Parts: sequence; C-alpha cells; structure tokens
Amino acid sequence: MRECAFNAGLINNRFSEKLQFTTEPEAAAVYCTNNTLKQHNLAEPETTFMIVDCGGGTVDLTTRKLLEDNTLGEITERSGDFCGSTFIDKEFIKLLKHKVGNEAVDLLIERHYGQLQHLIQEFCQNAKIPFNGDEPGFSYDLDLEESAPVLLQYVTGSVKDLMEEKEWMIEIDFNTIKSLFDPIVDRIIKMIRIQLDNSSKSEKCSAIFLVGGFSQSKYLQKRIKEVFIDLVGNISTPSQPDAAVVRGAAIYGKSLHQSKSLKSMNKFKCIIATRVLKYTFGTKVSPKWKEGDPPERRTSHGLIHKFRRIVERKTEVEIDQEIDVGQYAPIVPNQTKLSFDLYYTKEQDAVYYDEPGVEFLGEFLIDLPDVELGTKRICKLSISFGDMEIKANAINKTSGQNYQTKFKFNDF
Repeated sequence: MRECAFNAGLINNRFSEKLQFTTEPEAAAVYCTNNTLKQHNLAEPETTFMIVDCGGGTVDLTTRKLLEDNTLGEITERSGDFCGSTFIDKEFIKLLKHKVGNEAVDLLIERHYGQLQHLIQEFCQNAKIPFNGDEPGFSYDLDLEESAPVLLQYVTGSVKDLMEEKEWMIEIDFNTIKSLFDPIVDRIIKMIRIQLDNSSKSEKCSAIFLVGGFSQSKYLQKRIKEVFIDLVGNISTPSQPDAAVVRGAAIYGKSLHQSKSLKSMNKFKCIIATRVLKYTFGTKVSPKWKEGDPPERRTSHGLIHKFRRIVERKTEVEIDQEIDVGQYAPIVPNQTKLSFDLYYTKEQDAVYYDEPGVEFLGEFLIDLPDVELGTKRICKLSISFGDMEIKANAINKTSGQNYQTKFKFNDF
C-alpha cells in the first residue's frame, strides 16, 4: 500500500511518516470510544468491548480495552473471514441456478453481467434488506421477465416449461431467504464466540458493537443478540454504522498528528496504546551443525539454517515498543550495507526457517557509512511491531549514530 501511494504521487518520500495505516475494525473501535461508549455510559477505564465490522466482503473482529488515559489496548488477536453481505448474494445466485439451470445463469454472467447486477439489486432491495426474521409470512416474488428478460432465452427444456407455467416468477418465502442468510450468519456467530472465548480468559466483554454496512441487517442483529445477550449485556449498532470506520480513521489520524507535534511536551498520546500480534516473527540463523541435527540439512560449510524467534504470536506490544534483535557487524571492511531477513508464521514458534507454515516477509537493508572504521561498525538492531508497519532501528554501538534502515518486501 505504501508503494502504491508513493507511485501515485500521494507522498513525496517512500518512507514518509505522513502516511499511516490502521485496520477497519480498529478505526471503528476508535469511533466507538469517542461516541458509542459514552452514549451507553460505558466510557470508564477497564471497559472491554468488541467491534464486529460487517462489510460486503469480510467480517473483522477486534476486542479492545479502554485504558486510564483514554487510550485503547487490544485484548486478543484480531480475526476475520470472508463472510460479508455479498456472500448472501452468492447464495442467491446458487438459488437462481437451482431454479433455471447452471448453464443459463453462467451465460447471463458471461454475456449480460449488468442484468445480473440489476437482478441482485432487486433481490437486495426487496428481500435481503427488509428481512428481519420476525415475520413468518414474509414473501417476495421475483419477476424474471421484468428484472432480467435476457435470461429467458438461455433457459431450455423442462426447466423452461416449468418456468413458463410459473410465468417466470420465483417465490422467495421466509424459509428460503432464511436459508440464504443462515450459513453466513452462522459463520459470523462462530467467530464472535471464538473471540469471546479468547478474551474471557483475561477480561469480561461489556459490549459488542456492530458496524459496517451489513451490520444494518435486522436479521443479523437479531441472531447475534439471541445467541450472546446473556453473555454480553450491551449489543448494539451505532448510528450510521457504515460511516464508523471512516470517522474513526479520521480521529485516529488526528491523534497521531497531535501525539507527534506535542511529543516533546508529553501532553498527548496516540489513541491506540497496544496491539496484539497475529503472527510469530523471526529470522534465519546459521549455527554449526551438531550431532542429532538432520543430516540432509547440513551445509557444505558445516552449518544448519534455523528459525530464531524474535517475538511470539498473541504478544501484546505497545505502539512504540522496540524489541531487541541483536548485534550485527560487517563481514568485510568496505561493506556499505547490512541485510536482515524477516520471516513469519501463525505457529507459536518454528525450528527451521523454511518449514511448512513459515513465510519470508522481506528484508531490512541497513546503510553502513564510515567505511574507514572497517569491521568495527557494530550495529544494534531493534524492531517495532506495534505500529501497523514493521519498523527497524539500527544504532552504531560505538558512536550512537542512527543508521538509515529500509524494509524491502518479498515480491510475492
């Protein structure tokens, strides 16, 4: 994203701190801290709340705690899945295929995508959005002849005869629309349950706030409240939930600006205090091969390449917290750069840098001036994982000079 912003001319310097990032559920949490918590009389230190950001493509969750200085700490690692509102549209397309045939719908998608989108919009306006799960008599008749007339020419055989008998009408009743919602809603409920289980080990969740466009679904709200109201006393949707992310991002950006401009006076802190890491990070080390190590991993120089953990998944880190990595020095006197590989995994640890589940993220490139000092340029490297971007700090142990450090992502 930073590379794209630079190429688009939004920033003049590729590493400019004027470009900052946050996640959608985190931005929503910032918005709810400044608005929704106060509305529900929950704006007290130690209050823990969950954000369920229900968008079109994904649903993302984060659980936060309001701290003494009105900043936010993260309780457990964020989670997300592809179960947003557009997946109900996909279930609708499956229903359509069941009614008129796979080939007919595939041809509609291939040759008349605009009419397919119109059909989906009709479904959303008349069935998906109004459905609340409280009216067993709910029914909507979809008129294919009116909404997608071009589809009719692709329907053949006995299916065509049956649809002509029905005058090209598809009835979407209560049970049908419920069957389209439930697989998606069940996945969201499962995610919330896991998030609650993970956070309840240390904190009790006081509120769940539903944000994002999909959160306006009355049926989604109803199902979540039915399942969790006995565990969480407050389950609600803020006003204009689809704008919560944008507004929260603006508040977050303002807090970053103020925290940097007032840093010397120590009057203001960034509103995000801590984050929980989703991955374990580490580097490649090459100790001497010893008896008991796999023979096939022994290099021609008698070494073995392994994974050395820097920080473990699920660790709560402060935004500006630097984790010591170690000391490095140039191998040859005229060396002008040091490189440091960074790997990540969803596991708590790993033995080898190339074992299944361990991925190469990229490398830090550290500029080494003062060539006249030769190999005596010992560099202390530390990495900050608390920000949305991974950053490194390299200091010359002898002179205290900060070396310029850049991160080069792996080209996937």
